[in-house]
Amino acid sequence: MQETMDRFRDAFKGAGLKLTHQRLEIYQALAEAKDHPSAEMIFSRVRRRLPTISLDTVYRTIGTFERHGLLIRIPAFDDQGRFDADLSDHHHYVCDRCRGIMDFFWAGFNGLEPPPEARRWGRVDRVNVVVRGICRGCLGLAEPVS
Repeated sequence: MQETMDRFRDAFKGAGLKLTHQRLEIYQALAEAKDHPSAEMIFSRVRRRLPTISLDTVYRTIGTFERHGLLIRIPAFDDQGRFDADLSDHHHYVCDRCRGIMDFFWAGFNGLEPPPEARRWGRVDRVNVVVRGICRGCLGLAEPVS
């Protein structure tokens, strides 16, 4: 976790942004999360340590992080953005029933070239695949689905 926070501090300084205690707390909550939280979930977690923080501050801070490439917005559900501070090459499985989001790694996706029309739109910086379905927990299965 310390290495992640150090990279965050360096990236923030490199972008010329002010590093506040609130921003550090919000980023730490994101970096510690494995459930790809929404802004409301992050607000709830950070508020335990910073009772005076507002939901608006969390939303604005997440927007700043996203604009500077410090997190990924996962296109999961219409009603809430979900976020991931893990910038490593990985992808997401989204359960449409329980709304869980799980990371998965597949080198095959990582090595794919975007189609030519994507390059006509502009520079491609990252490829993130979102796979949707019903997870085995919701299906009542103990074993992976084949």
